[in-house]
Amino acid sequence: MAKHKILYIIFLMFLTFLGCSKAKQSEQPNVVIIFIDDMGYADPSCFGNPVVETPNIDALAGEGLKFTNFYVNSPICSPSRVALNTGTYPMRHRIHSYIASSEQNNNRAMADYLNPEVPFFAHKLKQNGYATGHFGKWHMGGGRDLGDVPHPSEYGYDKSLVSFEGIGDRVLFPNDNLCAQSAKLGRGNIIWAEKHRSTEIYVDSALAFIDRNPGKPFFVNLCPNDVHDPHLPDSAMWENYKAHSENPWEQKFFAVLRELDNQIGRFMSGLENRGLLGNTIVVFTSDNGPTDWPHYYNRQRYPAGYKGELYPPGFAGEFYGRKWSLYEGGIRMPFIIRWKGHTPVAVTDSTTVLAAMDLFPSLCSLLGIKYPENLDGTDKSEALLGTPVKVTQPLMWEYASNPGGSIQPGNKAFRSPNLAIRQGDWKLLINADSTDIKLFNLKKDPGEKLNLAAQNTELAGVMAGKVLAWRRSMPVDMPGNTGE
Repeated sequence: MAKHKILYIIFLMFLTFLGCSKAKQSEQPNVVIIFIDDMGYADPSCFGNPVVETPNIDALAGEGLKFTNFYVNSPICSPSRVALNTGTYPMRHRIHSYIASSEQNNNRAMADYLNPEVPFFAHKLKQNGYATGHFGKWHMGGGRDLGDVPHPSEYGYDKSLVSFEGIGDRVLFPNDNLCAQSAKLGRGNIIWAEKHRSTEIYVDSALAFIDRNPGKPFFVNLCPNDVHDPHLPDSAMWENYKAHSENPWEQKFFAVLRELDNQIGRFMSGLENRGLLGNTIVVFTSDNGPTDWPHYYNRQRYPAGYKGELYPPGFAGEFYGRKWSLYEGGIRMPFIIRWKGHTPVAVTDSTTVLAAMDLFPSLCSLLGIKYPENLDGTDKSEALLGTPVKVTQPLMWEYASNPGGSIQPGNKAFRSPNLAIRQGDWKLLINADSTDIKLFNLKKDPGEKLNLAAQNTELAGVMAGKVLAWRRSMPVDMPGNTGE
């Protein structure tokens, strides 16, 4: 009898183990979005960097799914971040350029901050039981003279640690004018640290946040900004890359890029060591193309005696244009999604046209969470799980069509018309006043070299009509635009 009783107890323990294992497998997956600041399409080596290896980003691609037709919804930071987090075109919220001072915003018909009452991805996840944390660049309100703006908690975050372009707890850099302005605003605890240490601090804070919420699904927005210039690497790391380029701007960029990759590796190892990586959806991408300030083309800004070529750091690969441009180099970004057991391994999707504003509905769909009906982004969760989707809905952009001026690329050739639309393989660019029409077949001409508008007048007319009507529908001032 005793033997049978022992066997029965062992059997019950086995059933309990099976039940626990099943419960563990059915837990809500965690979500991590790594949203880099100013990383070009080909800056990761798995997307074509010809000089520097990024082994930890490459590991994400090797364990997950790459997309080569992923777009952000603006070639500049604030509206790009608004689109990702709201699932909508950023102009709907009167955010079409970077949020600056209140006077500059007013001159450009810009909001000072994103309305916290709009649907927001973190808020939706928090409503569904997630612990939510934002670590890194914010830039949706706060900084300069803007202290009286909503705190990240009003958008659904339980914990936040931002930079100088936000309020609340933040990491600020010494000897930086914008950081000094931020410090005067108060409204949060401040960590003063050299810029090259900022991502390390964000990673440590994100892991500590996860540790403080055991047994609860988490959403972490990790937004490093060390790839955004000025590039200020650790001196030893910079020394390692002086042999890789004669261009001093590029040397520093390579150093911060490699350190960024190291910190992404630390974060992924932290998840794995905690036994969390297997049940975590990890998304990796960037907010816009690589920098293109005029000083990179000014020989007087280089060290004395420099005889090399003048060019900015960062790679857009085969694509034309850079940051602040609606050519592909300004808006087409590297994109990786990794979810063990769900996304295919080491596969590339070159078919699906995916946008940042699609992530809100798509990730909600993967999580089994109902998303708002009035989003501009569409559910492409099928593609995120490995089945390419042929997209017929047009995707549209605006940059610099408003009064007050916008930052333009230092290379004048990269200054694009201020509206763009992609539908299928075709992309059209046009100014809001209907001038400067350009039409490209991106499948045959990804570098946007051959303007086919004159040979395809009917198609160009239809696409131009769509993007011009879309622009007129937006509640943002411009000459002749009443909005809706």
